[in-house]
Amino acid sequence: MVAHIDVTDIQYFLSDGTQLLGGVTFKVTAGSKTALIGPNGTGKTTLFKIIAGDLKADEGSINRTGTMGIMRQFVGQVRDDSTVKDLLLSTAAPQLAAAAAKVAKYEAQMLTSEDEKVHMRYAEAIIEWGDAGGYELETTWDKVCMAALGVEFDKAGDRLARTLSGGEQKRLVLEALFEGNDELLLLDEPDNYLDVPGKRWLEETMTRSSKTVLFISHDRELLNNAATRIVTLEPGHGGATAWVHGGAFGSYVEARKERNERFEELRKRWDEEHAKLKELVNMYKTKAAFRSDMANRYQAATTRLEKFLEAGPPQAIPLEQNVTMRLKGGRTAKRAIVAEKLELTGLMKPFSTEVWFGDRVGVLGSNGSGKSHFLRLLASGGSDPDKEHLPVSDVVIEPVPHEGSVKLGARIRPGYFAQTHSRPDLFGRTLLDILHRGDEHRSGLPREAAAGALDSYGLAAQSEQKFDSLSGGQQARFQILLLQLSGATLLLLDEPTDNLDLHSGEALERAIDAFEGTVLAVTHDRWFARGFDRFLVFGSDGKVYESAEPVWDESRVVRER
Repeated sequence: MVAHIDVTDIQYFLSDGTQLLGGVTFKVTAGSKTALIGPNGTGKTTLFKIIAGDLKADEGSINRTGTMGIMRQFVGQVRDDSTVKDLLLSTAAPQLAAAAAKVAKYEAQMLTSEDEKVHMRYAEAIIEWGDAGGYELETTWDKVCMAALGVEFDKAGDRLARTLSGGEQKRLVLEALFEGNDELLLLDEPDNYLDVPGKRWLEETMTRSSKTVLFISHDRELLNNAATRIVTLEPGHGGATAWVHGGAFGSYVEARKERNERFEELRKRWDEEHAKLKELVNMYKTKAAFRSDMANRYQAATTRLEKFLEAGPPQAIPLEQNVTMRLKGGRTAKRAIVAEKLELTGLMKPFSTEVWFGDRVGVLGSNGSGKSHFLRLLASGGSDPDKEHLPVSDVVIEPVPHEGSVKLGARIRPGYFAQTHSRPDLFGRTLLDILHRGDEHRSGLPREAAAGALDSYGLAAQSEQKFDSLSGGQQARFQILLLQLSGATLLLLDEPTDNLDLHSGEALERAIDAFEGTVLAVTHDRWFARGFDRFLVFGSDGKVYESAEPVWDESRVVRER
């Protein structure tokens, strides 16, 4: 079957009455790889949920053909007690998921009951699982687990999903979806958490696949290499609308610029014509007051103006986000970080390095190699932190077992951006309240100054929203704003561009350039990495080494799994 999606005039209102989607219309043609992009908070994930059937639109319709597989936004952030098998089942057809749930239910009952009926129901559930195609699915899962994790499904299935890195979770689900039978895939930020070999695999797999794919992404390389069409959600006063670019990202920027210039010219002509018609009406109105033969002309001119206004102006130039990030920093000791025979227990072999004030260091390597652990160790102040080296926020940082030492220099205050945006200290609080009240690390701001700070980060409209209700990109921008206000002199950024839209990513890059201090960033963003001076690479052999250029081909670290 040929799979496609027709999205027609979708309108959606938030609970406070704000219109988020204002008549979104586009087609996802059969076999296309269509990217959905747009500023953070314009409703991309909400639209995905409407297409998936998780949410109901207030107006409009979704029509599609073909069976649909879905990767939702939470994949990569699983921290509960679900297993690898549960993660794989999230990609399965509903009848298979229901059959698996029945098997699990009676399997659990059998552990505490000798009742023959329970054993009979378990046997029936096993038969249902087989009849639904469960055993064939397990064969596919075996292939998927080998490709994503390097182990068979029998060994991996009962493993807790939270023991996988974010990238391993993503790769596992993506492998299952592309190996599966669904003809249509919805992928919400599939590249987040993937290392560069993983992103290259995704680009090649999408290009090679005959499936119809609609995906959300902010990764320019992925957009350029995999997308055949690009749909942009554009914010407007009456909710977001969609503009479709029928080509790849290479021609997108120029096409968008030309389109906006054309809108500007059409609006200018409309304004000129409006002014002429008003002037004509006023002239005939004045003349009609003295000459009765002018009354008909006055009436005709008035009717013409009314029809002109009823037709309305041409489409307005889309609202553009104005995001200005100002990361200040401050002078510190020349030696910002000194690591001596540092070994991250069970992860990497001992290594020594020095990072100097002002360095921009990219931390590279495959998923699960220990990069985030290294950043967390620095974020907690190093091996034996002085009070001045404690984090500049209330973010909870898990201890990192290690041997050897890593020390921070004088006046180094680490500011940590967590990859998973795990900030329970901010949950349930509005952005304005968080900034106004301050905490022990940063002073509170008067409400006017707090509102101004939010506006500079493109978050003015979200000032009364709670942190946990924001989109992933809005949460990321707000965390960077908190770093700006905290007085951090060492920025430790774990995948900071993962959820940022293109415009916000560029703003962050400019802010890092202007930052007076030291920056270490774990990243798999090939575009973002171009702005760094040097690179610490966590190699597949367990060794950490330095490189003057980005190294993207390190494979999974060889260790017992």
